[in-house]
Amino acid sequence: MKSWTFNSLLLAIIVSSTGCELATHVENKAKQINRYENVALTLSKQNRELQSQIVSLKFEIQTLKSQNQFLQLELDKQSPSTMRVPASVPSFKVKKDLVEFDVYKWKANDLIAVAEKEFGKNSEKAAQYYHALSVYYPGHEKMDDKYLFKAGVSAYESGDHPEWVIQHMTALLEKYPASEFYRGAKLWIAMTHLKLGDEQAFFNTAEEFRKKYRNTPEWNILSGHYEKIVQKYKSL
Repeated sequence: MKSWTFNSLLLAIIVSSTGCELATHVENKAKQINRYENVALTLSKQNRELQSQIVSLKFEIQTLKSQNQFLQLELDKQSPSTMRVPASVPSFKVKKDLVEFDVYKWKANDLIAVAEKEFGKNSEKAAQYYHALSVYYPGHEKMDDKYLFKAGVSAYESGDHPEWVIQHMTALLEKYPASEFYRGAKLWIAMTHLKLGDEQAFFNTAEEFRKKYRNTPEWNILSGHYEKIVQKYKSL
């Protein structure tokens, strides 16, 4: 009887000891797994960041190549007759002059009246008359944010005067930061950069809209082009 009692106690002690060891083993194993999971999450995050940096670098490299090609084409096309004149000298060089200021000596109000009449109908004519006001009557009182916006839009829609778009829209951004046309001006500048092949400048503006103005009509226009560029450089 004593032998049986002793054996029972010994067995209980062994079982108890084994249970404690097992619990300790399981606890240590759980801690080890948690450490592995934390390391895996950290590595996954670092991998995503590296992938993002790679895409960004590929994008910048490709953009620089495009800019170099565009600048080379512009230099090849340039000749003494097309070189820029000093800013102080009125410059109104177009393929076909629809204003003929030297002939008609338009007054400022007449230029504005024709531009307003042609806006949305004849983009080239509207663009020329809007731009003529800035050339022949710089600083005129009616060159407000609405005038600058319409001048820029007409120039863009004409398809021939990207430098006018950037000139008028940039003036709007600088002079009228609280204007209702402010976001629109940024949009048309970005679209002009895209048209000129300057994807980096376009991408920078599109990124600003993605972060600040996602719920706007302007972002709806930019987003499609933005996603195409992102996918383009991801596939490189």
